Amino acid sequence: MSGGAQVRAWRPGIDGVVEVLHAYFPSHAYPSHTHDAWTVLIVDEGAVRYDLDHREHGLAQAQVSLLPPNVPHDGRSVHPEGFRKRVLYLDPQRLGGEGLVGAAVDHPEYVDPVLRRRLHQLHGVLVDGREDLEAQSRLTLIEERLQQHLRRQVTDPPDRRDAGVAAKLREVLDGHLPTGITLDEASKLVHAHPAHLVRAFSREYGMPPHRYLTGRRVDLARRFLLEGRPPAEVAGLAGFYDQSHLNRHFRKMLGVTPAAFVRP
Repeated sequence: MSGGAQVRAWRPGIDGVVEVLHAYFPSHAYPSHTHDAWTVLIVDEGAVRYDLDHREHGLAQAQVSLLPPNVPHDGRSVHPEGFRKRVLYLDPQRLGGEGLVGAAVDHPEYVDPVLRRRLHQLHGVLVDGREDLEAQSRLTLIEERLQQHLRRQVTDPPDRRDAGVAAKLREVLDGHLPTGITLDEASKLVHAHPAHLVRAFSREYGMPPHRYLTGRRVDLARRFLLEGRPPAEVAGLAGFYDQSHLNRHFRKMLGVTPAAFVRP
C-alpha cells in the first residue's frame, strides 16, 4: 500500500518539457517500467535506490539523476520514512540522439551542485507558471549542462547493433498503444515466433511485452489527464478496459489514483 502518497503533476507551456512531477512517497515502490522521455530527477527528502538496465543505483539529495528514454527502471525508498522528489520529463529529442543513451545508462547520477541548483530554480519557476522566458532560459542552461555530462562519458562510437526482433516488437507495441495487439498478430508483423518474441523482448528490455505495453498506456493516460480529460474518458483513450482497470495499474505505477494525480 502507498497510503499518504502526495503527487502533483502538470504539463507546463514550455517547449521540451513533457511533464513536471512533484511527489512524496512514504512507502510506494515503482515496478519496472519505461518512459518515452528523458527523466531528470532530484530528491529533496530521503534517498532512492533503483535498477536501471539490470544494474542497481542510488540517488541522494546532493545528486541529479538522468534516466534515458525507453530503458527500464524501477524505484524504491532507501529509508522507511520514504522520499520526496521532483522530476522533469524532457522530450526525447532535447538532449541528442541514441548515441547518448548508452552514456546515461552507464552513469545516470551526477554530483553537480550547479546543475542541482539550476533544477531547483527551474522547478520554482514552473510552479509559479507565469515566467515563460525565465523558464526557457533556465531549461536551456540545464540541457546544455546535461549534454556536457553525457558527451564527456562517450569515449567510443555509439553502438550500431541491428534493431533486432525486440526493437521491432517495441515499435509494433508503440503503434498499438490504445488498441492493443495480440502476440500472434505481432509475430506476423515482426516475422518471428511468439515465444521468441517474448524471450527476445524480455532479455533486451528487462520486462515482458505486456508489462511494457501497460507502462506505456499509463504514460499515455498521464498525458490525457494533464490535458484535463476525466479519468473515465482517459481509460478508453489510453487502452484500458474501464476506469477500474486504469485505476489499478495507475495506482500500481504511481501510488495514487488518476483523480489524485491531477488534483490541485
